Order: sequence, then structure tokens, then C-alpha cells
Amino acid sequence: MAHSDTTEDTQISERPRRPVLRAVAVVVVLVALVYAGLQAAHKLPHWLNPFGETTKDRSAPVVLNSIQNLSRYEAASGNYQVVVDLEKDARFLPSALRGKRTLFVGNGTVDAYVDFSHIGNGALTVDKTRETVTVRMPHAQLEKTNLDPKHSYVFATQRGLFDRFGDFFGSNPNQQQQLYVLAAQKIQDAANSSGLAQRADANTKQMLTNMLKALGFKTVTVTFATSS
Repeated sequence: MAHSDTTEDTQISERPRRPVLRAVAVVVVLVALVYAGLQAAHKLPHWLNPFGETTKDRSAPVVLNSIQNLSRYEAASGNYQVVVDLEKDARFLPSALRGKRTLFVGNGTVDAYVDFSHIGNGALTVDKTRETVTVRMPHAQLEKTNLDPKHSYVFATQRGLFDRFGDFFGSNPNQQQQLYVLAAQKIQDAANSSGLAQRADANTKQMLTNMLKALGFKTVTVTFATSS
């Protein structure tokens, strides 16, 4: 009798677990089927795909806000490329479920220029013989990074299961913007430390020297000082 009571207790304790296990199995199967269906929908022709997108351009006409006169010399331009490796993970979930890692290739340019509008009185000095001239110029400055959208792209992406579902129904514009901002910042930092401004100073000096000598000056001296 004691043996039969033990067997009955074991069976009773296992019964409540079976519905839970079955429910979990059903959920897993449904998730797998839905995911497989979504993946298959992507492979359908556009006109058969119920999740297909259509694009309509309803943009407003371009409005001219202002025109600004420029008085500067574009002295140098640097072309840069950076690979941004951005990873986002959930604090309490494994990366297989919730997480995203993106490799983004950014290509952009940074221009260096000398602002002639900051040249004050006395910036040009000519001696009595009209053969020697001294020019005082401000140092070159760097423009903000101009990231090329046609040649900047996502190279690879690793996503968790939840992120795959989210990306299927719509892209995340904030994620794309963050990638562009990071790429532009890294290119700007590289331009600041690459000697681009110094190259622009040298090019400006050469340009002014050639121009003034063509005007008849035999000795040309170009100096640079920080503009106020």
C-alpha cells in the first residue's frame, strides 16, 4: 500500500506541469511559424507580397530661406572613410533575444578654408620700392563633415529575435541617424588631427605668393595669425 501511495503522489505532482509545458511548446512553435512566414513573405514578388511597401513622394516645394555671400578661399579638402561598430544589448536578456550590432561604413569630406572677411586694416604692407609685400592672414579653419549618403551604408547587422520582428515591420530612423552622427564625429576628429588645416595654410600661402609675384612684386612674405 505504501508503494502505491508514493506512485500516486508522483503522478499527481507531474500533472500540473504538463499543461504548462504544452503551452510553452505551442508558443515556441507559433513564434517559429510566424517568423518563417515573415521571412517567406520577403521572398515573394512585390505584387504578391502582402507586406510589400509602395513609395509616394509628396514632398513640398523647396523654399529658399536665405543667400549668404562668401568671402573665403577653399584651400584643401580631405576625403575620409570610417567603419562604425555600434552594439546595443539589453541588460537582462541574452543577445540572441534582444540586441543589435551594426557595422556602418561612412564616407565623407572635410573642407579647409581661409576666411578673407576677417582680414583687417594693415593686413597688407608694401615697402617704398613697391617690390616687397607682406601679407598677414588668419589660419585656415575646417568645415563640418559632409557625409556622402550615396557611399555610406550598413555593411553588416546582427540582430536578436525580437529585433528581427521589429525591423521587419519598420526601420528605426533614430538608429540610422545615430550611425550618421557617429560617423561624422569620427571623421571630424580625424580631420582635426590629420594636418588638413596646416595643408590649407601652405596652399593659401602658395596661392598668394604666385598671385602677388604675377602682379610684379619680387619678394612676398605671408604670415598667419589667429583671427580675432
